[in-house]
Amino acid sequence: MKYLVAGLGNIGPEYKDTRHNIGFMVADALAKQAGADFVNLRLAYYTELSHKGKKIFLVKPTTYMNLSGKAVNYWMNELKIPVENVLVVVDELALPFGTLRLKPKGSSAGHNGLKSIEASLGGQNYARLRFGVGDNYPKGRQVDYVLSGFDKDEQPALPGLIDRSIEIIQSFVTAGPELTMTRYNK
Repeated sequence: MKYLVAGLGNIGPEYKDTRHNIGFMVADALAKQAGADFVNLRLAYYTELSHKGKKIFLVKPTTYMNLSGKAVNYWMNELKIPVENVLVVVDELALPFGTLRLKPKGSSAGHNGLKSIEASLGGQNYARLRFGVGDNYPKGRQVDYVLSGFDKDEQPALPGLIDRSIEIIQSFVTAGPELTMTRYNK
């Protein structure tokens, strides 16, 4: 069984460690844990790893967030991975910081990366791991908020949340979305 896991974010040092790049942070930690290195290929940083006999193709789109669908669609087709074996890791304003939710499908909820994937794949039937970044910003300042770093009081919790995200990804590929949601969505 083959799986495509896409950690969403923006390339460039000015976006490193921002809320919007939590998908990249999770992907980097997963690759590091597996001893895998990313290479810059078509539309994405790409690496491969295995977990309990399952092959995971891990990508970080280099298209910037708003065109993430272009990269996800390309790698799905290139690797011949069915949509039910795709998992997107994404920041989520509607969830309090530290809340992790796996969803087997659903709307973009206004997230530009998910809107792009939805448009490229022609639907919402792909799984996503939503990483809560909270919504502690003044009205109209959403972009500044997601492109800012995590607060000092949030930073100590990040490594544990990233590790938990990796557990959810590994469960998704071994146990499937339903069991994973039962186990991890609280």
